[in-house]
Amino acid sequence: MPQVRRLTALCTGLLLASSGLITAIEPAGASRLAPTAGAATDAAAAAAAKADADAETAANACDPAVTAAAGFVPVLQIDLPQNAGWLNRPLPYTLDRTAEVGSSFDRVGYCLELDGPKGVQWVWTAMEPFTAAARRIGLPTRQGELVRQRVGDLEVSSNVPGVTNGSGQTGYLEMWPNKYEKNNSSQVANASGLTFDADDRPISSYGYGSFQVHQIGATRPSRLAADTVFAINSFTEPASGTLSIGIGTNTDGQPDWTFTNNAARYTQRRFTAYVRPSLVALTKSPQDRQLVPRDSRGGAVVPVAGRVTDARVREVKLRISGPSGTRTLTAPASQPFRFTPRINAGLHEYTFELRAIGPGINRVVAKREGVVSGDVYVVQGQSNAVASSYNGSAATEESPYLRSFGTSASGGQISGADRVWHYAAGDVTNQSGSVGQWAIRLGRRIVDTYKVPVALVNGAHGGQRISFFQRNDSKPNDLSTNYGRLRQRLVSAGLIGQVKGVLFYQGESDSDNASIHTSGFSALLNDWRADFGKTLPGGSKYYVHQVRTSPCRNSTSIALREAQRKMGDSLGVTVLSTNGLPGHDGCHYAWVGGYRELGDHNFAVIARDLYDGPKSGVAAPNPASASLAANGRQVTIQLRAADALKVDTGSKAHFRLTGTTATVTSVSYQPGGKLILALSGPATAATSVSYLSHNGAGPLITNATGAGLLAFQVPLT
Repeated sequence: MPQVRRLTALCTGLLLASSGLITAIEPAGASRLAPTAGAATDAAAAAAAKADADAETAANACDPAVTAAAGFVPVLQIDLPQNAGWLNRPLPYTLDRTAEVGSSFDRVGYCLELDGPKGVQWVWTAMEPFTAAARRIGLPTRQGELVRQRVGDLEVSSNVPGVTNGSGQTGYLEMWPNKYEKNNSSQVANASGLTFDADDRPISSYGYGSFQVHQIGATRPSRLAADTVFAINSFTEPASGTLSIGIGTNTDGQPDWTFTNNAARYTQRRFTAYVRPSLVALTKSPQDRQLVPRDSRGGAVVPVAGRVTDARVREVKLRISGPSGTRTLTAPASQPFRFTPRINAGLHEYTFELRAIGPGINRVVAKREGVVSGDVYVVQGQSNAVASSYNGSAATEESPYLRSFGTSASGGQISGADRVWHYAAGDVTNQSGSVGQWAIRLGRRIVDTYKVPVALVNGAHGGQRISFFQRNDSKPNDLSTNYGRLRQRLVSAGLIGQVKGVLFYQGESDSDNASIHTSGFSALLNDWRADFGKTLPGGSKYYVHQVRTSPCRNSTSIALREAQRKMGDSLGVTVLSTNGLPGHDGCHYAWVGGYRELGDHNFAVIARDLYDGPKSGVAAPNPASASLAANGRQVTIQLRAADALKVDTGSKAHFRLTGTTATVTSVSYQPGGKLILALSGPATAATSVSYLSHNGAGPLITNATGAGLLAFQVPLT
């Protein structure tokens, strides 16, 4: 097989000869990838001799600089055609050793070789593994095979101008059989939502395909541009479609080579995937950027466990770097190891570096960066829980200490494939790391005030009735359900029993049907309490926003909103107000005067309940009772808290009396937590009083934090 001979000579032989860590590639059907003790020297010599022999008939491809990446083994190779059409089809690899490798590798590498108008172009790149299965490192052609994430310790070498050579870089992977949109997740600094580049969104439709590696800045925001290392696109498009391929960033069209349809310009298009066989099999370790819930001692234990798989290894060392310096823990290789270091919650990150050490061996076999300990919140509901950017941006609220796990995308396959930690983003929706505008404001206030990292997991879906959010009791993790998608994310992240608070905003789509909404939320709350716990670590709470309107733009109906107000008494939840927000469009909210302030109001209540924060002027103003004066000309509303309220002129228009033609002519606040309503005439027949609030901007009745008086309908006594 000339392809394999050429590969061995150019990309493999030099690697093996330089490493002294693994044996030569064996004939087809062989199963041994790792050496026995003492075989390394002879194996390396054999590999070098074989490489020299094959090199006599091979042309150049990946430069000998690749030899610095010692220990890699090629496991997949294919000469890419001009047209593919591989959706749900196996690829015709000329080399496939993935079954032999299984999950025994600690790095992944790629070599792309193109021979075209500019001569031979090549790129080599290697990175930390993004999958535990060797069969998943090649081109993804089957539904559900999706990778969209940062990777650390990226190394790149290429002869193409514009590609940044070097090691220790940060990468971003976009690998899927799906079609995709320019809409970005904001996980990549400087990526554009107007072009196809380093941060695009896969959609549920299939039939194009992306296999892209990008170089990005290590931080958000970043001064570095996002550049493409290489891209292979359109391999799952119908067979009539031409592959779009490139090395480096495309300067004549879409930066990631989407829609270039340029495969025909190259006489050779060879793609090879590598792994570095592992010396250690890990059974437990954190992820990059993971938030580990803090315990009552103000931190968390972060286990790192596994076993040595190579006889030459004598010991393993775990180095934990953090704000107080570096700790090193050591375990012998003779038995399974388990390290249980503690980290402290706070605005600092930890790096975990595991090394395997033996005669001639001192290798980093795993490195996890950006690990923190902090608190976890869940956001759920419909569009005002999604909290998109309708008018104004929340981007300045983002922080390296705000994290999220997975994606809020509604498709089960896309959701189920995203099982990594991301930075939380407020403006984008249905993306990796999306949390919504008011949630990111809430999280940022916690980070800044209490100096603790926060994970926000948003499962909201716009325009849905309460039935949409229910659990499939026979299959709680059902990815076809909204509940199952959120639950799976929490389970996979290790958060299911560690949620500090759940914030719910839903009810517009229930169109003022109080009974359906109440029964549906009661069932949902029971399921949450079964899954998250009735009393969670840290004394967690369940919070329900009283919606502004139900349905949207209808501020006169009151049945559903009154039912939500009563949930504080009947269901033991905390009711949050949305009536103090002038930036309301009849359904959603702007950033300024809307979601920003809602985040502030929510923060004040969360701080009071869970962080021993200020208690005065925090609770949403809520009536306890209402009484009619003996002469029928005045109503006194006794509030549950004695907090002072600000009553805007014109608020009288939003009160109603039932059973009378009398109207409210003025509203005033009286110390002791009383609202005094003066009436236009005797209302002795009145049976109840209501406060409806209103659409949009207008006069408000608010407490010291700006939270508005809850809408209500209470009987008159």
